[in-house]
Amino acid sequence: MIATTNSTEGGTQTETYEVSLCSSSLLVGLQQQSICFSVVNIFLSITAFLGNFLILVALNKESSLHPPSKLLYRCLATTDLLVGLSTQPLAATYWISVVHKHWSLCRHAVEAIYISSYALCGVSLFTLTAISVDRLLPLLLGIRYRQIVTLKRTYIIAATFWILPVGAGSISISHSRIIRWYSIIGIALCSVISIASYTKIFRTLRHHQVQVQDHVQQQPSQETALNMERYRKVVSSALWVQLALAVCYLPKFIILVVINHSKTYSSRLVVIDVIASILVYFNSTLNPFLYCWRIREVRQAVKQTIQQALCFPWTWIYFLGVVNQP
Repeated sequence: MIATTNSTEGGTQTETYEVSLCSSSLLVGLQQQSICFSVVNIFLSITAFLGNFLILVALNKESSLHPPSKLLYRCLATTDLLVGLSTQPLAATYWISVVHKHWSLCRHAVEAIYISSYALCGVSLFTLTAISVDRLLPLLLGIRYRQIVTLKRTYIIAATFWILPVGAGSISISHSRIIRWYSIIGIALCSVISIASYTKIFRTLRHHQVQVQDHVQQQPSQETALNMERYRKVVSSALWVQLALAVCYLPKFIILVVINHSKTYSSRLVVIDVIASILVYFNSTLNPFLYCWRIREVRQAVKQTIQQALCFPWTWIYFLGVVNQP
């Protein structure tokens, strides 16, 4: 049973939520949950790392995708890989320290978790927002799209995505309430931009379809029809990734609002917050599956990479057997 001891017990009334996460009075009765959370984070850490590593290898091989668009997907896969490599092992370390009541290690783990979480999740959110805008620009710019959206400019934009989230992560403990407001506003703003972009895209596509149906004499060429069909698939793929992030981030957004307006905390709130955080981390495991499902070129490259990885050991065994023959 989850204990509901408030953080006001044990003299922690003035502590911030982040500091109270290493309070023995707040975490009483969470021993079994701590082990479970630790195991889940370790498992998702492995799947996120392996899945996004495969995606990065596949994107490196794939040449048919537009380079700026591919760069944004590589940036997103990199942040998801780093979530599996750093944030989730740190979360597992936090819960292990809670089990063993190692409060010094617990405090260091909490600080590291918040720094990496705000940095990496912020970059992911900004990158997905940029992908939604990138999908809209071909409709707005037409043939000028490839002249304006260049690889160099995309590199600059991707680099700037790291500045604000990393800066926010570095002060997340000392200014926790401010950073929570930054997260709430950031998530809301990025959501509005993404929703507006996809709304504009689908309204334009629907308007284009109506025009084609109304003007029978102006039949589009086969090449134009194929380009529009390919564009629809690209937009659909990006939208699925965007919807997955929205579903995974929404509970955390609500919890951030609740925590920011709470003066006392309970272990029940901690558990709900942890489950919401795990759902955010799960997004890093889910994205590689979405890439393989929705993007045919990436799916083929991943299959090829896995086949080469599985064949590689047997190739070396055969080679060593031939070499060692008398």
